Amino acid sequence: MIRTASPSYTYSNHVQLIKGGKEFFNILKSKIAEAEKSIYFQFYIFDEDETGRSVAKDLIAAAKRNVSVYVLLDRYASNDLSSDFIQDLKDAGIHFQWFTSFFKNKKFYIGRRLHHKVIVIDSAKSFVCGLNISNRYNEVDGNAAWLDWAAYTEGATSLQLEQICKRRIRDHSSSTRKNEVAAKIKPEYAIKVCVNDWVSQKSQITTSYLKAIRAATTSIHIMSPYFLPGYQFRSALKRAVKRGVNVQLILAGNSDIAFGKYAERYMYEWLLKNDIKVYEYQPSILHGKIATCDGEWTSVGSYNVNNLSAYASIELNLEIKSQDFAQHVQNRLTEIIQHDCHQITRQVYKYETNMWRRFLYGSMYNFMRVMLFLFTFRIPHRE
Repeated sequence: MIRTASPSYTYSNHVQLIKGGKEFFNILKSKIAEAEKSIYFQFYIFDEDETGRSVAKDLIAAAKRNVSVYVLLDRYASNDLSSDFIQDLKDAGIHFQWFTSFFKNKKFYIGRRLHHKVIVIDSAKSFVCGLNISNRYNEVDGNAAWLDWAAYTEGATSLQLEQICKRRIRDHSSSTRKNEVAAKIKPEYAIKVCVNDWVSQKSQITTSYLKAIRAATTSIHIMSPYFLPGYQFRSALKRAVKRGVNVQLILAGNSDIAFGKYAERYMYEWLLKNDIKVYEYQPSILHGKIATCDGEWTSVGSYNVNNLSAYASIELNLEIKSQDFAQHVQNRLTEIIQHDCHQITRQVYKYETNMWRRFLYGSMYNFMRVMLFLFTFRIPHRE
């Protein structure tokens, strides 16, 4: 039985939405450079490319000035890192660990993935991300970054995130900076740290989404790649529309997983029949995972709306209750819809989808529903 008990909010926080690409990596590099005591750095993908080497250089520099640096990476998704690269981290004094699965080989593995992306600096500053450390999420050699988001926070939430990171590496020490950090930040944003992890019987992000959707009265905006919601999620969206809620989805126009996109398009007929608006993002690969309801509630982090995030991966999102922040997020998403998306109407879908495509979409949908629940293949490890 999955526990759905909700964690509590903290209020002494500041939060900033950061778009992926140079904006994110420039801020990240500056915060690592400011670190004085500790850095907890936990990611799904860390590539040994220009972006990865640059971030590694910053972490090594921090370790050499006596900052305690702890790096935890998913063994499967970051498996291409060379032994020399990892040894350079260790030689600099970085505490490096792999997160490993129950069973794996070169084709697939069974068990959890460490899909969350979290950085905590000096118990006071933190990033909760959807993006990974790779050129794909940065602007390199004139290539557009995949669209993604991070929430940068300062305050009490960072202390909670640090404890989560410590538990992942089996460090049970407590922070000594609790009072100092909380005292510096005035009560500004209500933030709840939500985790999905089936081994720990936690389904907090899924519960958070469903609660917000079921309570929505005016608007729901969801940006999600790999959008394959389960029955409860679909039912909640359908009932929201019947209450008069304007539901808008921003989905991938171009996906890094072709058969995943085919499966997603199988759902378009149901979505459009239930008056849910669908927009496909065009400029680059969409990888962002963010949602906002009623101009009051926002969730941002690593969680994809599918069974993989719901039942098989370790995910982490921040739930933020703030009219100012939610309105900012809604404005950003509305701007993306207006300038960077192609709307899929019933007429467009009918025109673009023949009998063969419907068969293909249906086949891929049924295939993905099974595979997302049971396995993690190497092809979709970019999530």
